[in-house]
Amino acid sequence: MNSTDRRIRLALVDDHKMLLGALVEWIKNAAAEINVVAAVSSWQELLTHPEFPVEVVLLDLDLKDNLPVSLKIATLLTADVKTVVMSTYSEPNVVRAALAAGALGYLVKSEDAGMIVEAIRAAAAGESYISPELDLALHAGELSGAPRLSAQERRVMALYGGGQPVKSVAYQLAISEETAKSYLKRIREKYRNAGIDVGTKVGLRKRAILDGILLQSD
Repeated sequence: MNSTDRRIRLALVDDHKMLLGALVEWIKNAAAEINVVAAVSSWQELLTHPEFPVEVVLLDLDLKDNLPVSLKIATLLTADVKTVVMSTYSEPNVVRAALAAGALGYLVKSEDAGMIVEAIRAAAAGESYISPELDLALHAGELSGAPRLSAQERRVMALYGGGQPVKSVAYQLAISEETAKSYLKRIREKYRNAGIDVGTKVGLRKRAILDGILLQSD
């Protein structure tokens, strides 16, 4: 399929007006098939925009509205909107928390336009995307013995470890209960192979917090 055969409807959310304008121009010049239908500076503006829901949202993690990014991503998921998170931060725990909440991509604001476009295209196709540098940072913890989990496995572990029943995990990730159970089985096998016991829900939760997959509640 040629890039012109299918247009991706994109919304940008960033409270830095200059960066927002620059992003619109970068994306417009870098990818003809990405149609920026909304560029707003607040979460509320996105939800009330006449073009919403869109296909993909490029969402600034650092909006000053005191709303958890996990809630925003979950809200977008219920509207069948895919999310790529963008931030000035690249700490592994922050990245893992966004991915566990359901974001399909994570970008640092210093990335070039080409990488931003790659992430948007991947999200539109339902695929995960993080930059090679962030991928290295995410898996640096494996040196301490933690197994490597896929993005979907991290989401399942975060939701289940956070107290959600399997049925709710399956619903939030738009998968069957059997698929959710198979992910949990695979996660436990990976940890067991690494010599780590996460056989109980409490044990899995503790390990998810230790490995930065689930943020500790206050």
